[in-house]
Amino acid sequence: MKLQNIFKTGLIAMVALTACNDDFMQQDPKDKMADGTFFVKEADLPLYLDGLYKMYITGHGIEGTNVTSHDKGFHGVRAGSQITYSDCFSDNATYAGGIDGRLRGTFDTPTATSTSCNSWTWDKLRSVNYFLNHYREVDTDEETLNKYAAEAYFFKAWDYYIKLVAVGEVPWFVTDLNIDSEELYAPRTPRVQLVDSIMMCFDFAIKHLDENNDSYNRVNKNMARFLKARFCLFEGTFRKYHRNLGLTDTANDFLKEARDMSDLIISNPAYQLYHDPSIKNSYWKLFALKQTPDADGNKEAILARVYNGTNLGHDNQRYWEMNNHTRYAMGATTAVLEEYLCEDGRPIYIGGGPGNYEVNPLFKGYDGLWEEMDNRDPRLCQTIARPGGDPITGTDNITMYDPATGKRGLDEVGIIYPMLTNDTGGAYPAKLYNSTTTGYRYMKHWIGDVDEREANPKGKQTALMFRLAEAMLIYAEARAELNEITNEDLDRTINKLRERAGFDFAKYPDARLQLNNVPSDPRLDAIYAEKLDYSVPGILREIRRERRVELIIEGFRYEDLMRWKAGKLFTVPLRGVKMTEEKIALYNGRIDEVNPVTGIKETASPEIQLGNNVVLDEEGFIIPCVRQVGIDNGTLPWDDRRYYYPIPLRELQLNPNLIQNPGWKDIPR
Repeated sequence: MKLQNIFKTGLIAMVALTACNDDFMQQDPKDKMADGTFFVKEADLPLYLDGLYKMYITGHGIEGTNVTSHDKGFHGVRAGSQITYSDCFSDNATYAGGIDGRLRGTFDTPTATSTSCNSWTWDKLRSVNYFLNHYREVDTDEETLNKYAAEAYFFKAWDYYIKLVAVGEVPWFVTDLNIDSEELYAPRTPRVQLVDSIMMCFDFAIKHLDENNDSYNRVNKNMARFLKARFCLFEGTFRKYHRNLGLTDTANDFLKEARDMSDLIISNPAYQLYHDPSIKNSYWKLFALKQTPDADGNKEAILARVYNGTNLGHDNQRYWEMNNHTRYAMGATTAVLEEYLCEDGRPIYIGGGPGNYEVNPLFKGYDGLWEEMDNRDPRLCQTIARPGGDPITGTDNITMYDPATGKRGLDEVGIIYPMLTNDTGGAYPAKLYNSTTTGYRYMKHWIGDVDEREANPKGKQTALMFRLAEAMLIYAEARAELNEITNEDLDRTINKLRERAGFDFAKYPDARLQLNNVPSDPRLDAIYAEKLDYSVPGILREIRRERRVELIIEGFRYEDLMRWKAGKLFTVPLRGVKMTEEKIALYNGRIDEVNPVTGIKETASPEIQLGNNVVLDEEGFIIPCVRQVGIDNGTLPWDDRRYYYPIPLRELQLNPNLIQNPGWKDIPR
């Protein structure tokens, strides 16, 4: 059954769900499956499992997606898809609607599980365990039973992976709990035992799932291999860098698993990086596809959630485009831009030190009109809008698009500069759906399609959950962490990603990363030296850079910082564009005026008020989110307790055998 149909029938199948809000095991009185009578015939097995697909393969959501949560248990913003908005919960994006309290240091232990702390929830896992405790009631052959059990074990591994990232150690449950279950009072399972159990689930799934390359049918071996590789990279690096666990001697075991599982994926000729030879911006287009991966020629997809736009759709484009001028406005920061290399494969600063950097000749600096985005890694202008540039096809781009009329292109619309504001809304002209807190507007996942936007909530934009590029990055990082990385590895991974992005290796041979040409980056090295308690070799620094650039605005950054023990990177100041006199002149309240120098019609924001809706630092760079509590002059705080979320106080009261995570509010003992 296709995933798009699974999500529909799953609404019927989940009769075993419990409502799990303030109370751990608040039973649904309509639960009819306590006696196991649901599983009578073989067809009942996939029907039940269909409901798990809907819960775990979230994609861009379904129907209205105004309230969303990250699949790792991170609180989502009140807007759109968890894929497109989850990086708001990181240092990759600022958010006008309010940076999460856990980033600002204002969050404390909640009394009960809620949408602001949803990592301690068990309703989905109960549904998985119910299946695993009853599926053998169906009278069919062992191979069939194992195949369906493998799907459930895949989701069980995924569920516990999410919990481990967020909370750390949690109880391992094998029964579908009821209000009188003794297991409700179980202590937290030690990490080694918990992870071994997760690995068992992965191994069972890989052994018994079907071997195929479908990306939007039922889960298969490659999906399980991929998720195991992702999990093992997390666990291996977490054990390596969080030395206080006392598990560093086992870190390499998981890194080897990550290496081997990802190697199987990238060695499979059925998977290829998406490339449309008719355009030069395949990286951007990959996230703007609207059909099934087969129909779109998308062989990069390993697990995709697809939508048919009739009985199954979403409203991602509505929030990503239309509401970006109000409380959902996002922005990239200069710290993000400075991570992108120049097109010669070297950083923007190639020598010197803080206050006296040697500038890459290709870097134009911050004094022009977004010219700091010129001559850079081609993914930069396929991820962040360059006003007046050519980030997509030369005619349709987010800076030259009027959603009110549907007009596109420089000739029809002119250049639309992003609105600048620290406010969470405002009475701006309806046509200016182009706001940002920093002056750098994200455009990855943006389609520029009036029909898709107006289809709300029946949008068809495909959601990529697992893709080949990530498998390549997992492999490269694991090999580097194991001190095994070779030039062949780099050509199989990093350099393939750069080539797809548009790097010209013929013009700039050193843009092809090799072990003998790892560039120096005094800016990033200085940040690492200040913020981390370990050194980062140059090749690993470049692989981490590549991961941030390739996977940005896909929801990976927070987890990466946690596993690298790099939370202090949150304290790198948040800054936006440099407001030179030339830029300030753009924002004088004019709309639809022809520039007398260029002859091009330009549309700018309503007049900015320096010191009010736009605040600058001493060098003239925008300080975003300046009025939000906990942010000091654009700088977020950090506390090491945040490597784990707290357990809600009510759960500690209900189960006296639970121990709170260090540093968080506890109950009297």
